[in-house]
Amino acid sequence: MPKDISLPIAAPNAEFESGEPQRLAAIDLGSNSFHLLVANYQNERLQVVARLGEKVQLAAGLDENGYLSEAAMQRALDCLGRFAPFLTDIEGPNLRIVGTNALRDAHNSQTFIERAEAQLGHAIEIIAGREEARLIYLGAAHALAESGRRLIVDIGGGSTEFIIGEAFEPKALESLRMGCVTFTGRFFADGELTEKRMRRAELAALSELANIQRPYQRLGWDDPVGSSGTIKAAASVLHAYGDTPQEGVITRSGLKKLRERLLKCKHLEKVELDGLKPDRARVFPAGIAILSAIFEAFDLHQMRFADGALREGVLYDMAGRNSAEDTRSKTLDMLKRVYDVDTRQAENVAETAKHLFAVAKQPWGLTAEQGHYLSWASHVHEIGLAISHSQFHRHGAYLLEHSDLAGFSRPEQRLLAFLVRAHRRKFPLKEWQALPASQQPSAAKLARLLRLAVLINHSRPEGAPMPPKIAADSNGDALTITLPPSDEPTLLSTDLEQEQTFMANAGFSFNLNTPS
Repeated sequence: MPKDISLPIAAPNAEFESGEPQRLAAIDLGSNSFHLLVANYQNERLQVVARLGEKVQLAAGLDENGYLSEAAMQRALDCLGRFAPFLTDIEGPNLRIVGTNALRDAHNSQTFIERAEAQLGHAIEIIAGREEARLIYLGAAHALAESGRRLIVDIGGGSTEFIIGEAFEPKALESLRMGCVTFTGRFFADGELTEKRMRRAELAALSELANIQRPYQRLGWDDPVGSSGTIKAAASVLHAYGDTPQEGVITRSGLKKLRERLLKCKHLEKVELDGLKPDRARVFPAGIAILSAIFEAFDLHQMRFADGALREGVLYDMAGRNSAEDTRSKTLDMLKRVYDVDTRQAENVAETAKHLFAVAKQPWGLTAEQGHYLSWASHVHEIGLAISHSQFHRHGAYLLEHSDLAGFSRPEQRLLAFLVRAHRRKFPLKEWQALPASQQPSAAKLARLLRLAVLINHSRPEGAPMPPKIAADSNGDALTITLPPSDEPTLLSTDLEQEQTFMANAGFSFNLNTPS
């Protein structure tokens, strides 16, 4: 039986509320670098305890068919092995490990994830590009004391994120498929560094930027800010050569001089500049090509560096989970409004599901964290009705899996989509078996509870009715429902008889007692 590696949903923690420091940790599995951040969270601020980073260049290990090489995976696992000692005193819900573009793209990313999870004993979440952008903004916004509307740019190894926001609220989020590692392989594969190749890289970046250029300029900003490695390195080099008015600022004229210095190197192996770390030298020209295109597309005159990025954003986001500030709850509330969900019915199903979960939690070995998914799925199980009444459970699952849902990682969205897909009609064995093996037992149990909650509320009552007597077998996954005596069949008894057939066909034990 595979080890049960639950998704890291933090339960409300009394230590946050009492003002006591809480130890949190985040690992960012980037396309160029892996980063570990361990910090104490207190009074809505982070106090850094440990910060580590290594150039793994995972994206460089993607072959032409989109598969990670064994060498790249081993580099990554070796790095995680060096991170592991810093995680020994971190409670499971207080650690999040997120993967970005290279793991989004790799066809065999699940192979690496399973090996890494076995090594660390903790779930790894692949986050979508716009979710990555949201978390980057959250980290950068906490690092900036000033108010006003900001443009945040983060050039990574495989993607570049663009966010416009005010205070801690993003107004626009985008992730474009261009990064310093992937552009190095695309335009400078043999190491030759020429004006022609540099301009081709810049034009490719401008082509990507064309889709967001006008809408972003219409929104506008007061303060262009950059985060993460390429922009930090560019600011450091400009400061070392005296090409910037102050440390941490990149000017258009300074960037032009930096570009000229790089071209004089003529080859990636010969890139050596004051202020530039040797382990970044090979991918630095591609990063500068992307940065130059950003300055050109948005007509920027300068950009300053901010020290907060994805990993800081992950920690701040984790601290706010399962509170009034939980982004995931806000996202689902927005989704319900967009798709005009029947709020009363959703709340009735959620209330019944809560009762059923309380009964099954202990005998079925479910956790409070898993109960969040049951509640979320209850609230959005009917969103597919906005598309069509026919097969609406399939439509709802598609929307949940393929929409950009702020606060949710891809595994979280996939599980939520599965529960909605499974809430009616035949149990979807194919979709269930496509979930990670460690997630399948609990996912099936949650889906069966949701199905019952929906059936109990089939008549769409004013309020959630009292559920019939239910028992969950602690020695297996059997469910037993006992209905009150009745001389005639009822809607519920008829529905449950059909459910008994569905469960038998799926291989689950469902016992229905109907005293006459």
